[in-house]
Amino acid sequence: MKKWRSMIASMILTVSLALVGCTGQPTGSQGASGESGDILVGVIFPMTGNNATDGKDMYNAVEMAVKKINDAGGILGKKLKVEVADDGCDPQMATAAANKLVSQNVVAVVGGYCSGATLPASGVFKNANIPMIVTAANSSKLPAQGYDTLFLINGLVPDQAQKAADYMSAKQAKKVALIHDNSAYAKDLADSAKAAIEKTGGSIVAYEAINPEEKDFNALVTKLKGLQPDATYFTGYYAAGGLMLKQFKQKDVQGLFMVGDGSFSEDVIKIAGAENAEGLLITATPTAELIEGAQAFVSEYKQAYNLSPGPFSALTYNGINLLADSLNRAKSTDKEALKKAIKETKDFQALGQTITFNAQNTLDASNFAVLQVEGGKFTLTK
Repeated sequence: MKKWRSMIASMILTVSLALVGCTGQPTGSQGASGESGDILVGVIFPMTGNNATDGKDMYNAVEMAVKKINDAGGILGKKLKVEVADDGCDPQMATAAANKLVSQNVVAVVGGYCSGATLPASGVFKNANIPMIVTAANSSKLPAQGYDTLFLINGLVPDQAQKAADYMSAKQAKKVALIHDNSAYAKDLADSAKAAIEKTGGSIVAYEAINPEEKDFNALVTKLKGLQPDATYFTGYYAAGGLMLKQFKQKDVQGLFMVGDGSFSEDVIKIAGAENAEGLLITATPTAELIEGAQAFVSEYKQAYNLSPGPFSALTYNGINLLADSLNRAKSTDKEALKKAIKETKDFQALGQTITFNAQNTLDASNFAVLQVEGGKFTLTK
């Protein structure tokens, strides 16, 4: 019996060591790679849940970028291989998804849609010393963590809030109602908007939080109608934003209705209905179709997926290409060398933006604009 126990213990130890060898950190200077010698890159998006439409759109952009890179010969003589993790825009799911990518030994991560999910995920990657290029999430709490592994290529929440405040001021919208959904991003944007609007001479007549799973906003909309705001700014995500806009219009509440980039999706038009969505204002990074010089990308995307590129496809495409450029400049997948190369990025020409990182690993120049729904399509305001 003791002999059998000894043999079993030996077998368990052998398997354990094999597993550690598969999932542990690389010992060579070239860093992680797949069985075929591919360079493993992680992407983390909401592939399920209320925000899955944008998550799939971002993943499509990754596929396009990786195919083009690999068809051109790959990076450092190797092909890029993508490992995808679903964060569901949920902090707990995001933590599990991030740990999954760490266990797969990816050299870097691109993605991050919801700030509330990206915050804990970024901590996991920091602990593993894995660089992360964030392509959508933009809460000011992200760079405030001070992680040397975290790089944001979308404008920050305060920039977006200022864009909203400036537009409202130009339209003489002095009385503003702010509504958020208590998520990290939405609360951050609402707080920043309050400060920016008051600084430009406006006043906040309502500051309300909603449950994003709620379907009936009639009580809130009735309250807003009584307050008669010149503008209402909803800073949460499109599932609730579309329903709120629909009920806002049904109650005939006057004034502008504006949403943040968390509601920047064709789904907000579908949920609200085309008639109700007409004239909707959005503070966001322009879609690829509105970016000068992105016509080839738009054409290739439509041909590949039989639909138009979504709000964060161009930014995500840029994120993968920035990573590829950084790997080439680092001449290695070693994490320290890669972090240094990303940090030293200067004047990287991408779709709709030129990327140079400041001391906080964010952009100095805001890429936000105010868009409007006209005829069921997003257009730049004039």
